[in-house]
Amino acid sequence: MALITEASLRAMIKDGIPNPFPLQEEDKITPSAVDFLKGRGIPLKRVNNKEVMEQTNALVAPDLTIPVGVSNRHIHLSPEDVERLFGQGYELTPLKNLSQPGQFAAKEQLTLVGPKGIIHGVRVLGPARGASQVEISKTDGFQLGIHPPVRLSGSIEGTPGITLIGPKGFATLAKGVIIAKSHVHMSPEEAETFQVQDGDSLILQAMGDRPVIFPDVIVRVHPNFVLDFHIDLDEANAAALKTGDTVKVLGKNGVLLSWSRR
Repeated sequence: MALITEASLRAMIKDGIPNPFPLQEEDKITPSAVDFLKGRGIPLKRVNNKEVMEQTNALVAPDLTIPVGVSNRHIHLSPEDVERLFGQGYELTPLKNLSQPGQFAAKEQLTLVGPKGIIHGVRVLGPARGASQVEISKTDGFQLGIHPPVRLSGSIEGTPGITLIGPKGFATLAKGVIIAKSHVHMSPEEAETFQVQDGDSLILQAMGDRPVIFPDVIVRVHPNFVLDFHIDLDEANAAALKTGDTVKVLGKNGVLLSWSRR
């Protein structure tokens, strides 16, 4: 049984509240939580436990796995910040293609300057995009003296800023530093295979010497995406994972598959 409160719903805002909001038979919801959902035009949907299990067990066969992609600290730059840091008219230079089509690691590197420390040689990823964003690990945050929240890429409101130093200048970001929330990229065809949709979450488990479970991995679906489970260096080290390893699916949307409980 789960108790749904207004506070628990507000905590879900940054990752998205399901619409309609599913309520299982034994779940309880407070009046303030009901009003909170009504105010946002989100209806309640009663689902029974059998329906939840049938939907979840239709997800995958037990042997379906997802490849791992480990991301070290990196920087995304807006076109304006590219010019501030590298000079007027400058364009990023592709060094290596990334797992997602059209994205690349650039030759360019920058220095991060935080309140308590500096990290040199941080890779820029391309192409340039709408707003600059810096993705670091929790460990990096201690070195820099900043403590960013765990967010999905692009969700930068209320995040700390940082100073970037390049060969031709510097840029001081008022916001944009995050610890990237673990997520899976999928094409629409792959999402159909996994019986998930954009915004769902998967329960994944490492299969090596350290079988760490990742209980809330957000699914991101786009026609240009290729199947890949993205984690940062801290998560990879904790689970003894490296790029190219695979993880197995244990469940989705907080519900374990029946075979995974055996």
